[in-house]
Amino acid sequence: MCPRSRHSATTRSQPSDLLIVHPFHVLVGHRVRVLFVKHRAGKVVFVCEGGPLGRVTVPQAWTDRGPAPAGHRLSVAALVELDTLLTVLEHR
Repeated sequence: MCPRSRHSATTRSQPSDLLIVHPFHVLVGHRVRVLFVKHRAGKVVFVCEGGPLGRVTVPQAWTDRGPAPAGHRLSVAALVELDTLLTVLEHR
């Protein structure tokens, strides 16, 4: 029996998909099974089996499938993003 396809922004992944989460997440260093992939605010997030945590949603940037982590705590791009956020908050 074939599963029916659904029309949504969600993409089903293969059950064997594994994901390694990076620092800043409670499951850092663990491999988790990807249940499906979604787009949230224009970015990719993975909904995964989180063991005792239940389902967890992990942004792609926090996984081994995202960009490589910077060799230092703050990258230039992160500082620019922070500056933009502060500017927006100041104008509220």
